[in-house]
Amino acid sequence: MGSTTTENNGDAGVGRRDLIKRSAALGLISVPTMSFLSACASGGGDGDKVDKGEKTEQNPLGVNEKAAMEAVIFDGGFGTQYVEDAIKDYERSFGKVKFTATQDIQPLLQPRLVGGNPPDVIDNSGAKAMDAATLISKDQLADLTPLLDAPSFDDPGKKVRDILVPGTIEMGQYGDDKCYRLNYAFTTFGVWYSKKLLDDNGWEYPKTWDEMLALCAKAKKKGIAGWTYAGKHPYYIPFTLYPFIAKIGGWDVMKSIDNLEPNAWKQDAVKKAFDAYYELAAKGYVLKGTPGLDHIQSQTQWTKGKAVFIPNGSWVENEAAPTTPKDFEMTMAPPSSLDASDKMPFETIWAQAGEPFIVPQQAKNVDGGMELLRIMLSKKHAQNFAKLVKSLTCVQGATEGMSLPPGLASSSAALDAAGENVVNPRLPDWYQTLHKEDVGGALAEMMAGRMKPDEAITKIQAAADKTAKDDSIKKYKHA
Repeated sequence: MGSTTTENNGDAGVGRRDLIKRSAALGLISVPTMSFLSACASGGGDGDKVDKGEKTEQNPLGVNEKAAMEAVIFDGGFGTQYVEDAIKDYERSFGKVKFTATQDIQPLLQPRLVGGNPPDVIDNSGAKAMDAATLISKDQLADLTPLLDAPSFDDPGKKVRDILVPGTIEMGQYGDDKCYRLNYAFTTFGVWYSKKLLDDNGWEYPKTWDEMLALCAKAKKKGIAGWTYAGKHPYYIPFTLYPFIAKIGGWDVMKSIDNLEPNAWKQDAVKKAFDAYYELAAKGYVLKGTPGLDHIQSQTQWTKGKAVFIPNGSWVENEAAPTTPKDFEMTMAPPSSLDASDKMPFETIWAQAGEPFIVPQQAKNVDGGMELLRIMLSKKHAQNFAKLVKSLTCVQGATEGMSLPPGLASSSAALDAAGENVVNPRLPDWYQTLHKEDVGGALAEMMAGRMKPDEAITKIQAAADKTAKDDSIKKYKHA
C-alpha cells in the first residue's frame, strides 16, 4: 500500500486517519464495525478540478489548453513508448504532461485514489493492477461516454465509438450502459510455440488432446518439456484453460461460471478440462521448476527451447523479444480440442480488448485524460502501437496494409479463422480476486501435483459460492 503519511500522498488535507477511513470506503481494507464503515468519506472534490476549456472542432472535449495533466502508465509487456509518443502530440495542443512509468500500479496509486488526488489517466494493468470492479462500485472512475461520443481524431464524421472493434465498449461496462475503461490493446490468448522448433522436428500443431499428449511425449524423449507457464502468476493458465472449457461444453458453460451460478465449476466440461491439464503434470510434460518461475522467466525458458508450448497473450511477442532468436517464428494457435465431441470448433479462441485505461472521477483534468485516449485512438498511434509492440489495438482496420511480425500475423490469422467463435470470459475483470487468487491458486497446486483435479474444482467452487453470497461484492451477469 505504501506510506500513508500526508506528505507522501501529496495531499496536505489528508492525514493518516482520513486515509484509513477512505480505504475502508473503497473496500481496500477491512474494518471491525459497520458503523465505522458508514462514517467513511470519499476523498477529494470538484474544488480541485481545472477549469473547462472552450469546445472547438479541434478540441471537442473542451480540454483546458493551459492546464497540466498527469499520466501513470504500466511498464509491462507493451512498454510505455506508445503512450509517450501520443503524449508528444497531446502537448503540441495542450498543457505539459507529467508522465510516470511503473509496474506497481496498486501500491503506487491506490493511496492516491483513497486520498482524492489521483492522476488524470492510468493504464491499470499488470499483476499489481487495481480491482476495477471495486473502484467502479465506489464511484471512483469517470464514465468515458463523453470520449466515446466525441468525434474520432481522423474522421470527425465518425464518433470514437464507431471506430472501435466490436466488444471493446462492452469490456468497459459493469452492469449498465456506462463505460468505465478503455481497453486499448486487442489481445488474443492462446498456445504459443516456435514454428521452427515444430518444423525442425517434423511435428504439427496438435488439434486434439490426444495429439497434444503424443507430441509432448516425443518432445520429452528429446529432452524438451511440453509446457511451461508463469508459475508465480498461475492466472496465466486460464488463458488457454477457459477457452478449452468453452470448446468442450459450449460457451454457456463459461457464462455460467462468470455468472457465479451454483455448481457451475462442477459441470462435466470443467472436469474434463482439469483432468486433461492435470495429465500434463502427471506425465512429466511440464518443465521442471515451472511453479517457481514468473512470467519473464517462463517465457525465457520457452524462447530458449526448453519447452514447446506456453499459454499467453499476444503481448508476449514484444515482452519476450530480448530473448527470442531471430529465426524462432513465434506463432499462436487456439487451444487443442479435447475430441470430436466438443461443442465448439478447434478454431475457437479467447480474444478481447485488453490493457485497460481508466480516468479517475476525482482527477483534476478528466477532459485531458480522455483527450490523450482520443489521440491514442488515431490511426497514426494505433499503427505506431502495432509497430512498437507487435500487437493489435481496439481500432478497427488500423493495421491494414502493414507488414506484421510472425506472432502478430498468426494471432491476427487465428482471430480471422475463429470468426464468430470468439469467447470472452469476464471472471477476470468482474471478480479479480476470485480469478487470480482462488482459481489461480488452485490451478497452481494442481499443476504442481499437490492437488488432484476434483480437489481443485471443489476448492474453486467453494470460493465462487462465497463470492456469490458476499453482499459487499457487486454482481454482474452476461446479457
